[in-house]
Amino acid sequence: MKAKSLRLKNFRNYKELDLSLSPNINVFLGENAQGKTNIAEALYYAAMGRSHRTSTDTDLISWDAPAARIELLFERLDVENTLEFQFQRGKRRSIKKNGDLLKTKELFGTFNAVLFSPEDLFLIKGAPAERRRFLDGELSQASPAYGHELLQYTRLLMQRNNLLKKIKERRASKDMLSLWDGQLAMSAARIVEKRFLAVKKLNMLANLMQRRISAGKENLSLSYELSGCEEEAPRVTADLVPWYNKKLEESIELDILRGSTSVGPQRDDILLEVNGINLRSFGSQGQQRTGVLALKLSELEFLRSETGEYPVLLLDDVMSELDGTRREKLMDFIGKEHIQTLLTATDAAYLPPKIIGKVFHVASGRVFL
Repeated sequence: MKAKSLRLKNFRNYKELDLSLSPNINVFLGENAQGKTNIAEALYYAAMGRSHRTSTDTDLISWDAPAARIELLFERLDVENTLEFQFQRGKRRSIKKNGDLLKTKELFGTFNAVLFSPEDLFLIKGAPAERRRFLDGELSQASPAYGHELLQYTRLLMQRNNLLKKIKERRASKDMLSLWDGQLAMSAARIVEKRFLAVKKLNMLANLMQRRISAGKENLSLSYELSGCEEEAPRVTADLVPWYNKKLEESIELDILRGSTSVGPQRDDILLEVNGINLRSFGSQGQQRTGVLALKLSELEFLRSETGEYPVLLLDDVMSELDGTRREKLMDFIGKEHIQTLLTATDAAYLPPKIIGKVFHVASGRVFL
């Protein structure tokens, strides 16, 4: 996977930008608030169909413009493709692939990218939602079917939650829940089975990365925690469906009281341990940072194994957050595997002495070689 060129029109602080990218490393140097992260954001948007910084597309449009555009030329399995995103105030966005209109659900897996930003350093010690988002983003890129299922589950969950609130307000009958619970249980089972398999694979890859970074001193293990399951967790759809049906039935009164669904993949978590110790609760800051780096590198390997090639790596101002040893391990891996990388930084001192690729300078929404 290679991004060949990126064009922006009225996107954030870029009135016009036309970038030709190196297939190797692309460095964007500049002070803060000059537009470096906006470039990484545009590529992340092309991969995920959403920004990692805002949930509102109109925030992407320059403040004095009525519309904005992202155009990406990329190569996948040696075939060139284009993606175009158009944003207009007061209207829904449009997506085109190779000139043809594309639905949001059809975007999954079209262009793959992995983002590593300072916020990701809280992936281990942050809330479970962060780890679920990490896993869902990875699986959606590797398997468009998973992305579709996740959208379906989210819609079903919203509809059930709305019904629960109506029941609580005595505006609907409790019997109506059976219309949604069977569908919700089936969708939840499909999602969780995929998650179990992905975590099993990530467990192997992340441990390999952790051992490399720690010079063989640390073993990292990942396990999937099924919320509300105290016994051995069911792992396949055939066993998960009846389990979810039972749990949904048992939680009806509590769910009505809360007005939300207390059972499902939206409640699950990933447990990470180093040498048998809970990394979130008892790991040192150094171990947690090594763990995050190992997770991100394993994400690259996971996507390569699932899709046949590495995704584009976006390193947004993360080099200054890593110590010298971790920076060296990261750059060695990128160079060895020939992964196309976009790297933003405020100081060239955090970069290796020799860059194979291009170095851009960013100032006030303009980019110079």
